[in-house]
Amino acid sequence: MVAALANERYISLTTYKRDGTPVSTPVWVVTDDGERLLVWSAATTWKVRRLRREPRVLVAASNFRGRERGPRLPGEARVVADPGIDQLLRRKYGWQKRALDRINGRGDTAWATIEISDSPS
Repeated sequence: MVAALANERYISLTTYKRDGTPVSTPVWVVTDDGERLLVWSAATTWKVRRLRREPRVLVAASNFRGRERGPRLPGEARVVADPGIDQLLRRKYGWQKRALDRINGRGDTAWATIEISDSPS
């Protein structure tokens, strides 16, 4: 899964509500070691809240609007300590990441780094 999606510009991250309803969101994605995907999000978003309760996710290559461009692949997600994701995102997304930082200010917002790995068989 990681090799198939690490170079994608966007992926669709599907998390699950309490009632099992899937919710998909397009997100930026990077990898730091080729073993896992890393996603950056505000810590208070619903996707972060949902995956803290249910780590099972689906991921697929997508465009910036979330339209999937490939098969959905199963994975497990968890919030991890920041492994330097800011630098990884700046390297991959360049001016877009810098512009987003200016808009968001990165001051008062708490950020979460989400690690996505292959589901254990």
